[in-house]
Amino acid sequence: MSGRTCLCLAGCLGFLAVFLGAFGAHGLKDTKYLTEKYAEFEPKVVAGYAIPASYKYAQDFETGVEYHMLHVLAMLATGLLMLQHPSRWLSVAAWCFLGGILFFSGALYVLVIGGPRWLGIPWGMVAPIGGTLQLLGWLAFAGGVWRMQGNGPAHQK
Repeated sequence: MSGRTCLCLAGCLGFLAVFLGAFGAHGLKDTKYLTEKYAEFEPKVVAGYAIPASYKYAQDFETGVEYHMLHVLAMLATGLLMLQHPSRWLSVAAWCFLGGILFFSGALYVLVIGGPRWLGIPWGMVAPIGGTLQLLGWLAFAGGVWRMQGNGPAHQK
């Protein structure tokens, strides 16, 4: 992936993160959608406390938005670095961040809106794939930065 492509994707994904954050706050929390959808579900135990499933899933959606936006910022940083220091490592980082957003945050969005087994897919089992990609993205980012030479435009006299 090129730096320009990475930055364009980051812009589009940033828009989507803000849109989905607003949807979560106003389309999910301010309506009875989650309460009605998860009315028949048993309470979820979180940190030893039983909470309504609707609340747990609202929190899961927020987690998806949070990690979505954090990895958009990672893509912005990666893209900016790639403009000055094209690198296979940074390209891998960008692809991993993109995959992480799609698989981690995307799985959480689908899990909350569609249900835990929407289309027969256990969406809670998809999210760890995205989390793994995000972890690999950060390692690739670190590797790309580590391998940078101090001979880019910013280091020339």
